[in-house]
Amino acid sequence: MRTLFLGSPPFATPVLERLLASSHEVVGVVTPPDRRSGRGRALQRNPVAAAAHARGCPVLQPESMRAPESVAWLREQDPEVLAVASYGELLRTEVLELAPFGALNVHGSLLPRWRGASPVQAALLAGDTETGISIQQMVLELDAGDVLLERSTPIGAEETAGELAARLAVLGGEALVAALDAVEAGTVQPTPQDEAHITHCRKVPKEAGLMDFAATVQELGRLVRAMSPWPGASTTLPDGRRLQVLRLEPCAGRGEPGAVLEGPGLCVACRDGAVRLAEVKPAGKGAMEDAAFLRGTPLSPGTRLGGDPA
Repeated sequence: MRTLFLGSPPFATPVLERLLASSHEVVGVVTPPDRRSGRGRALQRNPVAAAAHARGCPVLQPESMRAPESVAWLREQDPEVLAVASYGELLRTEVLELAPFGALNVHGSLLPRWRGASPVQAALLAGDTETGISIQQMVLELDAGDVLLERSTPIGAEETAGELAARLAVLGGEALVAALDAVEAGTVQPTPQDEAHITHCRKVPKEAGLMDFAATVQELGRLVRAMSPWPGASTTLPDGRRLQVLRLEPCAGRGEPGAVLEGPGLCVACRDGAVRLAEVKPAGKGAMEDAAFLRGTPLSPGTRLGGDPA
């Protein structure tokens, strides 16, 4: 099928690569503009655009799809179907209805569970043991369209959001191609979502990574995994500096939530026990084991972590 792809990295990159390797013709790719990042503010090539250029696909990198010239460009490519993966902008009716077979969305959950912008993080925070990919027909209401195809996968006990998202992106590419095959063959059977099982998730704000030691050991472990790699789980030292927590594990001990306990390592009391902040990253420094951190920043038992960051 003549497919026009819209997506943003990192999730969309493996999806597009799988689509480009399929029998379906990619007539154009829409992705956000290249951005400056890093300390030197160097212009970073959008990997979705790079993958498309490598295959000779026409590429559009607009600031917004609301511009009339952007919509006109889409029409010029004469697609039969749109494929969307984490594009990051709500598409209007004139775009959703531009192609005869509409727009198919690659969503990182088993809909109707976790409609919204952060399905991977939401699944980890909730302690879900399974998630997957849904290919759904896009409508004006976010993630509410009929599901054409789903692929499920178990969530690893120690899997982070970054690791899970990377796996789901690969699975999403396979699912998208399978859905397009079914649409082309006329065998697809759209399934309405069960409204009784809808859950929602919002975009993750930076402050979502702040640790509250009044939570349980299990909840804190989920938070560290869900916030990796961004925005990162963190607490604050007594002087207000932020301390990012990269790896956390249960440890023995009891105390007031947030209180540093006798080691070994950096153990902190929480609601139902204690957790060891086994790998941390102080502000302006690299990742290190908790023992190395404590040699440079001794914390006496009873010291309280948490509070407002500087």
